[in-house]
Amino acid sequence: MTDLSNGAAWIGGHIIPIADAAIPVTDWGVTHSDIAYDVVPVWQGAFFRLDDYVARFMASLTALRFDIGMDADAVCAALHRMVAASGLTDAYVAMVAARGRNPVPGSRDPRDCDNHFFAWCVPYVHIVKPDVAAKGTTVWIAKSVRRIPQDSVDPTVKNYHWGDFTSGLFEAKDRGYETTVLLDHAGHVTEGPGFNVFALFGDRVVTSDHGVLHGITRRTVLEMCGEAGRQTDVRPLPLDEFWQADEVFLSSSGGGVIPVAQVDDRHFSNGAAGPVATALRQRYFDWIMRPEHRTRVSGQL
Repeated sequence: MTDLSNGAAWIGGHIIPIADAAIPVTDWGVTHSDIAYDVVPVWQGAFFRLDDYVARFMASLTALRFDIGMDADAVCAALHRMVAASGLTDAYVAMVAARGRNPVPGSRDPRDCDNHFFAWCVPYVHIVKPDVAAKGTTVWIAKSVRRIPQDSVDPTVKNYHWGDFTSGLFEAKDRGYETTVLLDHAGHVTEGPGFNVFALFGDRVVTSDHGVLHGITRRTVLEMCGEAGRQTDVRPLPLDEFWQADEVFLSSSGGGVIPVAQVDDRHFSNGAAGPVATALRQRYFDWIMRPEHRTRVSGQL
């Protein structure tokens, strides 16, 4: 039996070890980063909010004019088969549409390309190590780059355009910070590589309304805050206001709620994980176990 414990991929209906997965080097997904994708977590044997993640993926396909020849049910079935075959009970699961190869030599017409779907899963990914998140991570506000304007690349469509994030990460890592957050051209806080950003002011939680992915974990945080009686604002978040926050935290499908102890040289919560962010982090892992949010992995779909 093939060992898939390090991860698996679904390509053309076949499930293979992730180390063997490949797409052609002339695929526009490679040469032009022409990709739509999404990532859904599996926790203790069940997908979390699977329908929400797949619905966002299907909306991205429509926005970018992909035709993968599969509907939402077929995508779900592929993900179930792949994860079940892998044997992973805690997993980070990606669904991907690539523009594909253009069969017309020299053509720059995207309509000529053969779009295709593939998927992969690996053991669950924490974008910030749990021991670091528990103490509060560190963030660098990128200075040399701003978030790609949303009228150029729509941030609500999950994509592989990471040039701005990569520049910010180089800045952050060179200075000893864990990750980066980008501002827009008006000086508002937007998001970081793979996460949304939240600021707490008293009993009110604020997160940006533009220049960001409408994350499913972001949605979960807003719902958790509502359940706990906290007020939420989804609106522009100027950097000058951001510095006055009582707490800062991040949200991601790779780790849930991630408290922030430091941004640049500013320490929040006395340089530790804030109590509200810490409570939300625990609440997230409680929510991920709620039956109404869980879809048990099955290889029989």
